[in-house]
Amino acid sequence: MYGLIGSFSAHPGKRDELIALMTASVGNMPGCLNYVVARDPQDADKLWITEVWDSADSHKASLHIPAVAETIRQAMPLIASFGEHIVTEPVGGYGI
Repeated sequence: MYGLIGSFSAHPGKRDELIALMTASVGNMPGCLNYVVARDPQDADKLWITEVWDSADSHKASLHIPAVAETIRQAMPLIASFGEHIVTEPVGGYGI
């Protein structure tokens, strides 16, 4: 399995718009076992994304799905900065 945990900050006042955009079309991503968008409770602009994929190749391929590419295109102007980006190797747990 292939996992990603990352954070980024929306422009001030744009976090909820970014959340809505990033959660609107997440249903059809082959190989995606888990995709979670979360607010950072200590930073009004920060988001965390947690992903689990069956492989790194599936994640890479997902970036070429038209709906995903369009979401990325629309999200970029809402993002002020990128934070941490951690690659993990999930080994099990609830929900995967």
